[in-house]
Amino acid sequence: MGDPYVLMLVALAALAIVDLVVGVSNDAVNFLNSAIGSKAISVRNIMIIASVGVFFGAISSSGMMEVARKGIFNPSMFVFQDVMFIFMAVMITDILLLDLFNSLGMPTSTTVSIVFELLGSAVVIAFIKILQNDAESFSAIWKYINYDTATDIILGILLSVVVAFSVGAIVQYFSRLIYSFDFSKRPTYINSLFGGFAITAITYFIIIKGLKGTEFYGNIAPLMEGNTLNIILISFILWTVISFLLSKFFKLNILVLIIGVGTFSLAMAFAGNDLVNFIGVPIAALNSYETWSVSGISAEAFSMASLAAKVKSNVWLLLIAGLIMVITLWTSS
Repeated sequence: MGDPYVLMLVALAALAIVDLVVGVSNDAVNFLNSAIGSKAISVRNIMIIASVGVFFGAISSSGMMEVARKGIFNPSMFVFQDVMFIFMAVMITDILLLDLFNSLGMPTSTTVSIVFELLGSAVVIAFIKILQNDAESFSAIWKYINYDTATDIILGILLSVVVAFSVGAIVQYFSRLIYSFDFSKRPTYINSLFGGFAITAITYFIIIKGLKGTEFYGNIAPLMEGNTLNIILISFILWTVISFLLSKFFKLNILVLIIGVGTFSLAMAFAGNDLVNFIGVPIAALNSYETWSVSGISAEAFSMASLAAKVKSNVWLLLIAGLIMVITLWTSS
């Protein structure tokens, strides 16, 4: 029959591909609807911009993979067999859940799904281990669950709703204040300053926040760290000048440029943040198998404490995942 854990890895790889398809189908509306709804850029060009953003986001997602391996449960309390059961349960549940919501036309958060699937699976396995150990009571569950990190993630999800609503309302208010009714009469310097501010904010999240956790960040970290204000100031001046030149001499509507850059950044943020929801678990399973297979210890006895260490993600796997996401983006209705 062969190694059952190799078969589980094959199954997890297949499930990861399916999860990418249903996940992108669920989340594509989050970063495409505003740009498409504005009708400022053709749908074809929006899709091209979003595709490039997804590729860049896939490369920058390696730091997020830590969540699937050690963000929710304490890997040192589980053996290899335990984590493989956890990962299989998570992937099957995730696909069933997302496909059900997609079929009903009800979008759901893939981050919420993966976090609570990991939490639920880990809790069940932990309870089974506690029941098999007469020396432990149910209060020992907190040794198995990474309570602090899990709480931070859940609170972060809830807080993001409040922040998104508040910041969105503020930005919308000032945007309407500047452009409503007299859009065509606004002087060029107003458009330039607005473009400089908007694109600087987007650039900050793409470069300073987006590159952290990637393999490339180490090369530019000395230039970035401690120079945040200088980078923001230089970026603001640069984008304001570019916005002025584009508006004054090329008669480009600066809002169109903002929509294009914003679509790119949203697609990049989506891939960088959500890729872990789709392939983080299979990659964690692959890391676990590679560590266990060379140990010579049985699957029922090998501790998975190694998952707590930082593991470099395979860039090729991230790029393949990005390619699947782009294909799904173009083919999904």
